[in-house]
Amino acid sequence: MPVIDTSAAAFLAGLVTSVHCVGMCGPLSCSWAVSSKPGAAGFLRNTALYHGGRLLSYGLVGAIAGAAGFIPLSWFQHGAGIVLPWLMVIAFALVGMGLDRYLPKPQVLSRGLRHIQTAAFRMKSGWRASLLGLATPLLPCGPLYVMFALAMANGSSFKGAEFAIAFGLGTLPLLWLAQTQLHWLGGRLQPVTLRRVQRGLALIAAVVMAWRLRGTLDFGSDAVPSCCHAMM
Repeated sequence: MPVIDTSAAAFLAGLVTSVHCVGMCGPLSCSWAVSSKPGAAGFLRNTALYHGGRLLSYGLVGAIAGAAGFIPLSWFQHGAGIVLPWLMVIAFALVGMGLDRYLPKPQVLSRGLRHIQTAAFRMKSGWRASLLGLATPLLPCGPLYVMFALAMANGSSFKGAEFAIAFGLGTLPLLWLAQTQLHWLGGRLQPVTLRRVQRGLALIAAVVMAWRLRGTLDFGSDAVPSCCHAMM
C-alpha cells in the first residue's frame, strides 16, 4: 500500500502557505519588531521567541485537535493511514484553485487577536514577541485553519501536535526571511505574484500526492467479497 509521510506533507504545506504569508501576513508577523533593528542581538532573540511561541501554540492546538479526532477516525477501517493523506490532497487542491479564500474565518478569533495585539504593544519587546507568537493561531488565515482541521485526522494528541508543528516549521524559512528582509522583499515581490506561485506549488503537490496514492483506490478483484469468488 502506498505510504505518504504526513509530517513531511505538513512541512511542505507550510512552505507553500508561507509563500502567500510573506506578502499578506509578513507585515503582521513583523508587528512585534517595532523599534528593533534587524541583525541586532535583541532582534534575533525576539525573532526566536516569536517563532518559539508560534510553534508551541501550533503544537497545543494540534494536540487538542488530534485528541478530538480520535473517535471519528475510528469509523474508518485504515484510520489515519488512508484518510489523512487524501485529506492533504484535497487541502492542496483547495489552495491551488484559490478556494481557500472562501473558508470561514471566525470573527471572534479576529477580535481576540486585536485585544492581544493591543496588550502586547504595552509590553517589552521580548514579552511582546512571545505573546504575539502564541497568538498566531488566531490569525484570519484559511490554510492555517485547514491544517488545524487536518490535525484531527491524525487520531491522537501526539500525532496531531507533530503534524501541526511540522506545518509550522515549514512556514519558518520564508517568514524568517520576511522578518529580516521585509523592506527588500516588499519592493520586489508583489502579493499577486506570490499568490500565483503558491497556487502553482499547491497544485503540483496535490497532483504528485494523488499519483502516489492512486493504489489506495484499487477497486479490483481484491475488493470482491469471498462469497462472490466462490460463485465464480
